[in-house]
Amino acid sequence: MKYATSSALTIAGTDPTGGAGIQADLKSFQEREVYGMSVVTSVVAQNTLGVQSIEHLSVSFIEKQLESVFNDIVPDVVKTGMIATPEMMEVVSHAIKSNHVPYVLDPVMVAKSGDHLMDKESRQTIREALVPLSTVITPNIPEAEELLEVSIQSTEDAEIAAKRIVEELGAQSAIVKGGHFAGDAIDILFDGKKIYKFPTERINTKHTHGTGCTYSAVIAAEIAKGKSIYESVAIAKQFITDAIRFSLEIGRGNGPTNHWGYRLQGVPENKTKEAN
Repeated sequence: MKYATSSALTIAGTDPTGGAGIQADLKSFQEREVYGMSVVTSVVAQNTLGVQSIEHLSVSFIEKQLESVFNDIVPDVVKTGMIATPEMMEVVSHAIKSNHVPYVLDPVMVAKSGDHLMDKESRQTIREALVPLSTVITPNIPEAEELLEVSIQSTEDAEIAAKRIVEELGAQSAIVKGGHFAGDAIDILFDGKKIYKFPTERINTKHTHGTGCTYSAVIAAEIAKGKSIYESVAIAKQFITDAIRFSLEIGRGNGPTNHWGYRLQGVPENKTKEAN
């Protein structure tokens, strides 16, 4: 018996320990019952302790991967993560424009350490080549600051930033994630018409490796299934909150989130430890 399903393509770098990047995206797609595909931009040697080394694939090979996907299985949505160079961005931009697919942009611009991952040319290219194509863009506070070259100190500042990303940079919608604020983690969504707030109580854990990748991947999966942007963000917010609440204390650094955490709602927080 044939089974029809939605599909999603992630274009990003790798994480051999599975917490972030393409591996996290594919896990998220699978959990949301969406068929996942991937195009690798960079091979990253990283773990819960940090990034040790990066090897970028050639632009021509990235282009060949994109052709292989789109010539056979046109995805219902495209999601991008780490795209390291302006040349990579241009190739990805062409593929999205040529195929007219919804696009979730996770602008991986600032590392958790606070280190900036893009030079001035790359920042300008992402603004011009990718942001205007995005159905939704999902920057955290430092990334929104990079995109707009402003300081964001409050939820009011985040609301202004989300509106500016849409009205000035051309995104269809923008969600500015509030994980860097003190207190509750309040995400701000502007869908081009209205501001929405998604607050959750802050969870006291250091095990948040891959949260941005997972959050945006779930948004992409829901859009692939035909959900509205608001519905997709609401589902993703609950998904990532549960993934953090039941995060996996593995590795010697900041451990990964739990991609099946949403299944554990209502389970005592030590349940998974007792089962190990």
